[in-house]
Amino acid sequence: MFEPTPYRSPWMSDDLDDVRTLARTFLERELVPHADRFTTQGAVDREFWNKAGDAGLLCISIPEEYGGGGTFAHEAVVAEEQARAIDDGWANQVHSTIVAHYVLAYGTEEQKQRWLPKMASGEMVGAIAMTEPGAGSDLQSLRTTARRDGDDLVINGAKTFISNGLHCDLLIIVTRTGGEGGQGLSLVVAETADLPGFSRGRKLDKVGLRYQDTMELFFEDMRVPAANILGGEAGEGQGFIQLMQQLGQERLIIGLTGVATAEIAVELAIAYAKEREAFGRPILKFQNLRFELAECRTETLAARTLVDHCIGLHLQGKLDPATASMAKYYGTDVQCDIIDRCLQVFGGYGFMTEYPIGRMYASARVQKIYGGTNEIMKELISRTL
Repeated sequence: MFEPTPYRSPWMSDDLDDVRTLARTFLERELVPHADRFTTQGAVDREFWNKAGDAGLLCISIPEEYGGGGTFAHEAVVAEEQARAIDDGWANQVHSTIVAHYVLAYGTEEQKQRWLPKMASGEMVGAIAMTEPGAGSDLQSLRTTARRDGDDLVINGAKTFISNGLHCDLLIIVTRTGGEGGQGLSLVVAETADLPGFSRGRKLDKVGLRYQDTMELFFEDMRVPAANILGGEAGEGQGFIQLMQQLGQERLIIGLTGVATAEIAVELAIAYAKEREAFGRPILKFQNLRFELAECRTETLAARTLVDHCIGLHLQGKLDPATASMAKYYGTDVQCDIIDRCLQVFGGYGFMTEYPIGRMYASARVQKIYGGTNEIMKELISRTL
């Protein structure tokens, strides 16, 4: 029987194949057997981060001098293997692909030497606190404040929907150090261990992402050194610009995760359709179902080529914000649509959480929300028309 040639992204290499094998082996050994327990406790074990660091999977795209040694393509491979493992709880992308790169791009040399090696080893878990109870995509409306008092900043405010909020040791806080609007924002780094004035609120009960620890965080007269402004004195008031410059990579990894998850959903549905019988024959023999899965595979490949194009641009330093927004909104729209259609193949079993497709369905929906809603992505794209 003819089997189609497996698609290989044009940015892949032999080195990346080795990273894929490493990530797959690690996840099969350290995550998959414990996924049910992680779901019950609402988070991976804290020690899981140390094991990932020992395996060389954390902050893999930062320079070797800080504990990494790869590129965004290395991060992409790890993200794809998480999708293959049906893992939606380990927020490595927040830690490695987002937080570490804020420090790398804007931190002083002292800040990079101080924080990045600890993030690469798993000694510190990173999180970034943007969203507030009253402000999400509109970053210029953030109300958390940082007031200077001698050599310290005194921070007051609240953040919500913070991934890695439970385990974070290093927290980048988007806070207002100046006046209104974007020009008054700075990124301030807090080392949260035994930090007076810092508290964690509820571990939020989500529809999906059941063991991604997502928290409320509170700051009450919390003091951090003014030297912890990302970029030092030169970084004060630059927070909004820094956020805008880094959001492209965040949106690209979200779009990639969406497409990779859709690909897995299609393969799961095809395998099930070959085994499940109705009226004395496998359901894949029914033309309607064959055509539906043919459409799913085609549309997923189309989305994959868009994301691969964007990864290629990003690796060359040429990915613009509008194109990154296309990858994010289209990749996650396709993810939600394809998983919904693949769940239908499973019938009632697809609605059971014991089947991966049901868990994938529940977790997919938020992809169209975080990193900037898909409506905001279309607004950003429309400004270039």
